[in-house]
Amino acid sequence: MSHQSDLIGTDIHAYLAQHEQKELLRLLTCGSVDDGKSTLIGRLLHDSQMIYEDQLSAVRRDSVKSGTTGGELDLALLVDGLQAEREQGITIDVAYRYFSTAQRKFIIADTPGHEQYTRNMATGASTCDLAIILIDARRGVQVQTRRHSYIVSLLGIRHVLVAINKMDLMDHSEAVFDRIRADYLAFADKLELHDVRFIPISALHGDNVVHKSAAMPWYGGPPLLELLNTLEIAQDRNFDDPRFPVQYVNRPHLDFRGYSGTVAAGVFQPGDPVLVLPAKTRSRIQSIVTYDGELEAAFPPQAVTLTLEDEIDLSRGDLLVHPDRLPHLDSRFQAHLVWMTEAPLIPGKQYLLKHATRTLTGSVAAIRHRIDVNTLERHPAGQLHLNEIGLCELALSAPLAFDAYARCKGTGAFILIDRLTNATVGAGMILGPVQGETGFRKVTAEERAARFGQKAVTVWLTGPQRHDMAYRLERALFERGFVCAVVEADRLGAQAALVAENIVRAGIVCLCASETAPEADEHNRVITEGFFDLEELLALLVPAASAPDFVI
Repeated sequence: MSHQSDLIGTDIHAYLAQHEQKELLRLLTCGSVDDGKSTLIGRLLHDSQMIYEDQLSAVRRDSVKSGTTGGELDLALLVDGLQAEREQGITIDVAYRYFSTAQRKFIIADTPGHEQYTRNMATGASTCDLAIILIDARRGVQVQTRRHSYIVSLLGIRHVLVAINKMDLMDHSEAVFDRIRADYLAFADKLELHDVRFIPISALHGDNVVHKSAAMPWYGGPPLLELLNTLEIAQDRNFDDPRFPVQYVNRPHLDFRGYSGTVAAGVFQPGDPVLVLPAKTRSRIQSIVTYDGELEAAFPPQAVTLTLEDEIDLSRGDLLVHPDRLPHLDSRFQAHLVWMTEAPLIPGKQYLLKHATRTLTGSVAAIRHRIDVNTLERHPAGQLHLNEIGLCELALSAPLAFDAYARCKGTGAFILIDRLTNATVGAGMILGPVQGETGFRKVTAEERAARFGQKAVTVWLTGPQRHDMAYRLERALFERGFVCAVVEADRLGAQAALVAENIVRAGIVCLCASETAPEADEHNRVITEGFFDLEELLALLVPAASAPDFVI
């Protein structure tokens, strides 16, 4: 294995210091199924001599058993480590690989190409500076090529290298390269991609990956690794808007109180004024502390501890900003949301929203539209299903300090978490405050049903034991998580039906004990005997869309 430096053999400390100072580039490979993503990463590692000998020996052995190259060295096995991935010859989960050159350190995310694993691809892309989108030269631009390109654009990745792979199977044809390039640009013109470059490669044979290919003399650009080494990314970060989410209050002894976290944007210096959000208290930075000593300035993505001149109430979840460069502070905003679980997104249902270091309760108040990632057309939608993307309006339980994602990723991104399973169900990119509101929208029955996880109906009990049965049923439903209330209609007389109607309108199951009852319909369930089928009633009360989240 080559470490790209002679220092490792003479002065290990100097080598480590040199390695620590190298710029880090995070990138991902994405595209359609079997476009060669894993093979490309394996080729990069192999040809840049960044594979240990025991790893290479293991891949040679596995290539005979699990490879897809006819017994030859299958470099895709370097990143496809799951048994299911090797059996099927596909990538399922995101795999990360690390390597370095004399110029840079790299973290590569190998993301899956199948549509059902789009959420895995979005997860891998969320922290990247650059995307390599592979296209099979035999098939050209595919549906997943468009899907992944749209997600790359949505996640604000500024640099895209379109690697047209398997050129060896198309006789290294320049015409094929030009046609695919034109097809891709026709789609990419609709996206917010700032820097798009094209390179013809053969990942299997190494053409234009680490070394320039003699088989394609018509290509005048540099090989892939040279592009990765020289691409300018330093100016991609936001150094204008200071943002510091507090992660931890550092209190090692009585004489020190610091606030630890990672700088999300901007530059902080001792003496700078800061505003604490959402409390809106003010102070100044006294010092910037690290393990190696105090700093004169802190900038992204440094992890530091700030001390302030004043003793103020400040804790995890608060945001330090410059008073002259303020974010939005609101309990409502609109965002693009990628849905990442089997159970659909239900407007009105309560989720946990994690934004930077703060967690709040909130819900999706409305889905403005669903986006067809193949055509970029917008369609009305009442729900979002697995891997779908929509423009949504979110409402929170308290004001949140946020930026548009395009302005600052650290304070413009969030995830939604299911409150029961603690699973991450959605990832969002904030556009800004809700625009064009002329007043508050009325709460709908559907939103109430999503909030309470139940269909509100009136259950009429008319038998001789009706009052006893009403309270027994209330207890049975209450213990299963339903919101319900008993109405003793005999005491209310003619007003009983109106009271029951208002209770149901509030989204609550009404248990009405009455000598008489209306005819049964979708809003009224009548129990006339001294017993009832609880399971049948539960099936009536749980909306179909919410049923998977409810456990009896």
